[in-house]
Amino acid sequence: MLRWSIIILFFLPSVLLAQKADSLKPKITRQWTLSRDFTEEVSIPVDTTFSLFHHLRVTDKFSPFNVYPGNYGLPVYQVNFFDRVTDPDMFLYRYYYPFMHLPGNALFMDTQVPFTEMVFSYAGPRDRAEQVFRIRHSQNVNRYLNFGLIYDIVYSLGQYSYQRSDDKTFTLFTSYTGEKYRLYVSGGINNIKSLENGGIVDKTQMTSFDTRDIEVKLGGLNKAVDTLRERNLLIVQRYSLNKKASATGDTLGRNRGGFRLSGVFSHIMIWEKTRRSYFDEYPTGGFYDTVFINASITLDSLSERVLKNTVRFDFSTDETRKFSLGGGVGIRNELFRYSQVVPISDTLNSDTIVWHQSNNVLLGRLFNNIGKKFKWIATGELFLTGYRAGDFELKGTMTKEFDWEKGKSLWNIFGGVISNKPSVWYERWGSNNYKWDNDFQKIFRIDAGTEFRYPARRTTLRFNYAIIDNYTYFGPDAVPLQHGGGLSVASLFLEKEVSAWKFHLMNDILLQQSSNPDVLDLPLLSVRSSGYFEHNFHFKLTNGNLNTQVGAEIFYISSWHGYCYMPATGTFFTQSTDMVGGYPYLNAFINIKLKRTRIFLMLDHFNSGLSGYNYFLVPSYPMNIRSFRYGLAWTFYN
Repeated sequence: MLRWSIIILFFLPSVLLAQKADSLKPKITRQWTLSRDFTEEVSIPVDTTFSLFHHLRVTDKFSPFNVYPGNYGLPVYQVNFFDRVTDPDMFLYRYYYPFMHLPGNALFMDTQVPFTEMVFSYAGPRDRAEQVFRIRHSQNVNRYLNFGLIYDIVYSLGQYSYQRSDDKTFTLFTSYTGEKYRLYVSGGINNIKSLENGGIVDKTQMTSFDTRDIEVKLGGLNKAVDTLRERNLLIVQRYSLNKKASATGDTLGRNRGGFRLSGVFSHIMIWEKTRRSYFDEYPTGGFYDTVFINASITLDSLSERVLKNTVRFDFSTDETRKFSLGGGVGIRNELFRYSQVVPISDTLNSDTIVWHQSNNVLLGRLFNNIGKKFKWIATGELFLTGYRAGDFELKGTMTKEFDWEKGKSLWNIFGGVISNKPSVWYERWGSNNYKWDNDFQKIFRIDAGTEFRYPARRTTLRFNYAIIDNYTYFGPDAVPLQHGGGLSVASLFLEKEVSAWKFHLMNDILLQQSSNPDVLDLPLLSVRSSGYFEHNFHFKLTNGNLNTQVGAEIFYISSWHGYCYMPATGTFFTQSTDMVGGYPYLNAFINIKLKRTRIFLMLDHFNSGLSGYNYFLVPSYPMNIRSFRYGLAWTFYN
């Protein structure tokens, strides 16, 4: 990979000069994902932005504040409590979700001309380099039919011993957006491999030892490896009863003329297969307190397979009228197959168990548009039979649009009530080092919040509040616990850009508080602030432009009792002895854009060793020290 990066950089100037001037003519490219219930298209801007291009990590795009055990590509959780993945069916890969291509985040495109983008970044010396690569391509066969693919690689050797990440994820997608019939198909292959070192043994070694010489808890004798393999397939079919489907991609078509109903029949199929395995050649090395199956080697394995089929009908009144009303109803069937290797009581032996679960779910949806500037929508699910019988979810959002001098702004008010059974893996687990068998109560959660967005002023202000009964988590012993009492969480998030002439200051600020830090501790303050000078160099001779940004940024999370990480189960768990955070991470960067090529150069964590050595976000897992990072993105329309 390093060899190819040098070749690309060597030939880049000549290739860029060879691009024709007319290559920058606007091309119509539309990108979207599907709503949570897969009933409508949700537009997503094609990410070719130049501003702060060095924020190209997929985790940063998912949430601005993330925590991982030192090396990029390893398990990650979001600092913002309301950004975390809590779906019970995503338990096995919830800490890898931002890296993966899944039915819930499937992307689709509609392109006037073939679209190709390559993104590459490199950091650190060769023996501990971090390399990130993405290629995506999409093209239309005709005005209705599109095919595309995305291939992502995160390969990072890590600055500390035995912490390599090797993530390879791929998706192939197609869409047919005809006048009456629409089809969306997406298939994903996700292979993720993480070497586990258990964290460093002694923090004091950081002051005088090279990172690779610092002793780690799971060393060369363990050769500990965590592997996650996931496969998925999404097929969504929609047939409109209207004469012509909506050109904007809405679920329901439009009828002009009299007051009539329009409707769409949908079938949604989701298939997923997930397998997690953990390997350790030295389970009695002192890292684990217990061994249940084999004292010589750990070969843990568990898997989950799911098939979901949904049939639904959605309808609406004439959307061209000032007042429109719509709704939908459906039924979903869920089939699960679980398996795992479990220890046999009082013997160093194991057995493989397999069990099946199923659910039948009633779905509902109701919305109302009053004029062009006010609308509301409510969605609900009720589990009628099966493993999760009695579970329900009700969510609603009201949206008001305003026309201001600089553009439109949106004010959203949202809320929800959820009662659901914890993931089956909270209740049943078997492995060489951990086992549990629980019967937890249903989690009951009430959410409320509001959000104001003013894109023209680069402003977003969002408030979230949640009350949770029977909050379920991993406690200090790295096993599941359930808090019997109530728990509340509040957060306030601000994204705001301030500019004066060519100077810009982009800020992400998060404030949050938990009512019970012993159960759920959260940092009070999180800040990511980027200050930069932006200038466009215009060359009259060639009529070309070279956009540049030069600046520095700070990333800071206040002190809190951050989660520890347990390699054997791949989970984060609470602790109350070590404080992490309270340390500023400083970066300096240069972003450059020439035609359709974006380049960044960055000195990452340049204050390493100058501001102390307390650069931890996970206890025992120090963040990377100072390194030079560079990257480029190259977009083709041909």
